[in-house]
Amino acid sequence: MNKKLKLWELDRVSEEDFKLQKKFPIIVILNDIRSLNNIGSFFRTADAFNVEKIYLCGITAIPPHRDIQKTALGATATVEWEYRQSIDELMKELKVAGVSICSIEQTEKTTFLHEIDTLNDAKFALVFGNEVNGVDQKVIDESNYIIEIPQFGTKHSLNVSVCAGVVIWEFAKKFI
Repeated sequence: MNKKLKLWELDRVSEEDFKLQKKFPIIVILNDIRSLNNIGSFFRTADAFNVEKIYLCGITAIPPHRDIQKTALGATATVEWEYRQSIDELMKELKVAGVSICSIEQTEKTTFLHEIDTLNDAKFALVFGNEVNGVDQKVIDESNYIIEIPQFGTKHSLNVSVCAGVVIWEFAKKFI
C-alpha cells in the first residue's frame, strides 16, 4: 500500500530555515497583475520552488491583503518581495547585475519552455504580465529571452498563475 502523507509527515522546513536556505537564482516579476488570488498563487508557487525574490510592479497589489493571503497561505511571510512602480528601472538594474530577463509570452521568435536547457545564464528574472494584455511590448523589447509554453489546444492561453507553476518548475529544475 502507498499511504498518503499527512501535513505533519511532509518533513517541511520551518519558516526560519526556509528564509536562511540558499535560493535558486530565479526572480519573479509580476507586472500589472490584476487578480489578488493570482498574486497569492505566485507567492505560494515561489515558496514551493525556492525562488529568490518576487517583484510586484505597476498596478500589482501588495501584501497584506485578505484575498492575496487566501491563496498564498502564508507564503508572503516566507518569500522575499519588493514593490516597484516602474518595471523599466527594475529591468535596467537587474541587467546591470547580470540577471537575464525572460518574458513569458507568445511572440514571433521565442524559446520554447522545453528548450531552456540551452540557456546557460547564471540567474534569471521571469516576467509575467497582465491577465488580459500579457507582457508589455516595451518589456519584450528589452528582454534577453521570450519563453513560450507550447500549447496544443484551441485556446493557446493559460491562467497566469497556472503558467507560473509550469514555467517556474522548469527553471527550478535547472538548479536542483
